[in-house]
Amino acid sequence: MNASGWGLLVVAAAFLGWAGRRLWVACERSNRADWGNAWLNRLDGLNRLFCRWYHRLEPATVALPAQGAAVVVANHVSGLDPLLILAACDRPLRFVIAREQYERFGLCWLFRALRLIPVDRERSPEKALFAARAALQQGDVIAIFPHGGIYPPNPPPPVQRGAAFLASLVAAPIVPLRLDGVRGEGHILLAVLMRSRAKVHTGNWLQCRREQIGDCLAQLESFFAKT
Repeated sequence: MNASGWGLLVVAAAFLGWAGRRLWVACERSNRADWGNAWLNRLDGLNRLFCRWYHRLEPATVALPAQGAAVVVANHVSGLDPLLILAACDRPLRFVIAREQYERFGLCWLFRALRLIPVDRERSPEKALFAARAALQQGDVIAIFPHGGIYPPNPPPPVQRGAAFLASLVAAPIVPLRLDGVRGEGHILLAVLMRSRAKVHTGNWLQCRREQIGDCLAQLESFFAKT
């Protein structure tokens, strides 16, 4: 490589270093949820930047309890949904996730760091229930997609009772969210890559007792059915 080639390489390396430092600082400034780990906090900031500027998510913050347990529930239309929900909340969320998704190659280490809760629907789904209840008792916020999978928003499928039952066990409020404006509905990776004009709508908190689970499910279905 001649002198001019080495010069261009040095300039490129210097530019990449400068851009990396700027991005690092921007991630620190954009972080809103304290994950108890500097690296995860910067990743939180990066996700907020991505959702805000690429998917044009409005910077409104979902109203969560300042501390203590809560159960966040949302419709599930794509693989972008968890990123949008995390970007809209100012507390860390522990998602309940299907074990086959939790064990995806290359992502399991990240899901462990985020303390996601895997559920094995075929063998022992009760283990996830026990783990989620313990997390709520510790004051964590649990996030669940109560439709049980990715579905188109119109019409949404019936709401499963697991989230309402879980909330009733520890008297935690349910915070319902409805996502719309997402492109690539029905897809996982494609929805992340296709630019959206995403919105996260927040419903009224619900307090579900065991004898009121049916009423809670009806209210959630009514909320998710809105357009």
